[in-house]
Amino acid sequence: MQKTVLVPIADGTEELEAVAIIDVLRRAGAAVTVASVTGIRQVTASRKVVIVADVLIEACAQEDYDLVVLPGGMPGAANLRDSAELIRILKRQREKDGLYGAICASPAVVLEHHGLLQGRRATCHPDFVDRLTAADRADARVVVDGNCLTSRGPGTAVEFALALVERLYGADRRKEVAGPMVI
Repeated sequence: MQKTVLVPIADGTEELEAVAIIDVLRRAGAAVTVASVTGIRQVTASRKVVIVADVLIEACAQEDYDLVVLPGGMPGAANLRDSAELIRILKRQREKDGLYGAICASPAVVLEHHGLLQGRRATCHPDFVDRLTAADRADARVVVDGNCLTSRGPGTAVEFALALVERLYGADRRKEVAGPMVI
């Protein structure tokens, strides 16, 4: 069964994280929608790589997703944090017990800021860990707590994406995607 995934992006998004998440989830068979929160489909990522989103975030407002996952990067995470439409989608995702996650700065800058980590253990980029509630901090590369998944940053992006695959499709599919690709 094909799962649906929303990956929002913005100017300043960490491109390695965004592409790793998108690529690994598509390899697993997920229908991944990349949505810009900037008002135009083309965004300039943190290292000046241009990424063209599939749609604008407004087109996703009434859709249901099996997973909503945020890449990090600065000021990308701040731009995601400030998207009212994205925050409505994330809050709805949590309320319906849907999967959601974030990597790098986004767990602290977006999820924590909007109360979406309340009662959850989480991790984030070491430069932002002081923004997480002390009781909820976890010192790990990837943290899975209920329906919320978080991770550290570019160096953990593929590991994080594989954890997302496992939550969506199971451990066997994770192993298949992580293994060598047959061409």
